[in-house]
Amino acid sequence: MSDEIFFAEDDFEEVKLHGSWKVLIVDDEPEIHAVTKLALGDFVFQDKKIEFISVFSGAEAKKAFMEHDDISMVLLDVVMETDDAGLIVADFIRNELNNHFTRIILRTGQPGQAPERDVIVNYDINDYKSKTELTAQKLFSVVISALRSYHDINVIEESRKGLEKVITASADIFSLQSFESFIEGIMQQLSSLLGGTKDVAYLTSAVMGPNPIDQYNSRELFVFTGKGEYENKEGLRLEQVISGPRLKSCLLAYTNKSLIYEEEYMVAYCDSKSKRGSILYLSGLPSKLSANDKKLIELFSHNVQIAFDNILLNKELQDTQQEVIERLGQALESQSEQGRHILRIVKISQLLAREVGLSKEETETLGLAVPLHDIGKIKIPEHILLKDDKLTPDEIEVIREHVDFGYNLLKGSNRPLIKAAALIARDHHEFWDGNGYPRGKSGDSIHIFCRITSLADAYDVMRHKHSYKDAWSPEKSLSIILEQKGKQFDPVLVSLFEKNIDTIEDIITLYPDH
Repeated sequence: MSDEIFFAEDDFEEVKLHGSWKVLIVDDEPEIHAVTKLALGDFVFQDKKIEFISVFSGAEAKKAFMEHDDISMVLLDVVMETDDAGLIVADFIRNELNNHFTRIILRTGQPGQAPERDVIVNYDINDYKSKTELTAQKLFSVVISALRSYHDINVIEESRKGLEKVITASADIFSLQSFESFIEGIMQQLSSLLGGTKDVAYLTSAVMGPNPIDQYNSRELFVFTGKGEYENKEGLRLEQVISGPRLKSCLLAYTNKSLIYEEEYMVAYCDSKSKRGSILYLSGLPSKLSANDKKLIELFSHNVQIAFDNILLNKELQDTQQEVIERLGQALESQSEQGRHILRIVKISQLLAREVGLSKEETETLGLAVPLHDIGKIKIPEHILLKDDKLTPDEIEVIREHVDFGYNLLKGSNRPLIKAAALIARDHHEFWDGNGYPRGKSGDSIHIFCRITSLADAYDVMRHKHSYKDAWSPEKSLSIILEQKGKQFDPVLVSLFEKNIDTIEDIITLYPDH
C-alpha cells in the first residue's frame, strides 16, 4: 500500500451534529421537567444533543421503554402514583426488559421514603440524587457521566458482537459464505472502535460481477458486504451506491492505492499481491480520528485483502475441480448421445438431497460426484451403447459390467469426493427391494447418494429421447416412478420427488438437450 494519506482541506464550518441522546424524564411534577430541560437545553456531548421524552408516572415510563429501545438514560423520580413507583420501573427495566444499557439516575424529593443505601444495594441503578442537591452544574456532571458510560457500554457490546461473528466464521474460514460473516464481524468491530460509524461498505473487484473469474483484471468495484446505508447492497457497482465527491475519493484511493480521510468519511485501499483490488469505505465518522484509529484502519486494509485472496484462490480450485468433473461427464454424454442429462440429474439430485435433509456439504459433494456415476461406460463398445434394437443377454451383461469398472477406476482415492463418486458408480443400479445389481443390496444398506442418483437418473432418462426410445410424458414417467415406490426406489425419496415434481419439471425445461 502507498504510504500517502490525503486529508480534506481545512474549513471553518460549524461542527455538524450526528443524532441525539434520548433522555427520559419520569416525574409527576411538571416543574421538574421544565427545570431539567432548561438546565440541559444547550447540552452537547460527542456532537449529539439531547432529545427529551417526558412522562409523569411509572406506568407511562414502562410504556415509553416499550416504544423506545434506544433510551440512553432515565432521570427517574421514586415517589409518584405510589411510594415505590420509581423502584418498580427500575426493576422493570433491568429484569423484565433485560435492559442493562440504559443508565438509571434516581431522583427523589423524599430521601427517607427510599434510603440511598438500601436502593443502591437492592436495585441496579447508576446514581441516586436528592432533587435539592441537583444544581444545574451537578445535573450537567451527572448526565455527562451517565452518557459516557452508556456510550462505552455500547462500544463494548458492538465489539463483542463483531468478535462473535469473527469467531463463528473462523470455524469455516475457507467457505465464501463464512468469509462474508468474517468481513462483517471485522467491520463491526472496526466501526465500533472508531466511535460507532454509521455506514460501512467493503467493495472489491474480485467478486459479485456477472463472471467473477473475468473480474480479476477489472477496475470495476462491487459491494461485497455493508452495514447501515450499504446493508443489502451486495453485488451493486460502486457508482450505484456512492456518488459526488465521495465517489471521487473512492476512485482516487483505489487508483493511488492510498487512504483518504475526510471530515465525515474515509476510504482505505485494501492491499493485494494479486491484480484484484478492494476498498473499505466508512462514513459517519467521529469528528476527529486519533492516530490509533488511523493505525487500526491501515492495519485492517493491509491484511483483509490477503485473507480474501486466499479465499478466492481456494474457491477457484474448487470451481476448477467441478468443471473438470463436469466436462468428463459431458464427454460421456457425447458418447451416449444424452445431451445435458448430467447437468439435469445433478440439479435434481441436489434438490432431493436438500429435501431429505442432507447437509450443505453433503449436497455439494453429491452434486460434484453425480457426473461420474456412469464413468464405467467408457469401457462399453459403442455399437452396444448406441444399439437401436433389443439387447442380447450377453450385451446386457456387458452393460452391467460398467458399474464395477467405474468403481474400480475410482475406489483407490482417499478424497471424500472421489470416494462418493466410486460408491455412486457401483451402486446406483441397486434396488430398494434388493433386486438390483451388482450386489443385490436393499433398503438403507444402499447409500443415500446412490438412492438419490438412481431416482434422478431414471426419471430424466424416461423424459428424454434416446436411440432406443422416444421421450415419455411427465405423467407417464411419474406414474412409473410411483409404481416402483418401495421396489426399485426409496419410498421416502419417491414421496419427496412427487411433492417437488413441478420444480423438477422446471429443471428439465431450463436445461433441454442440445
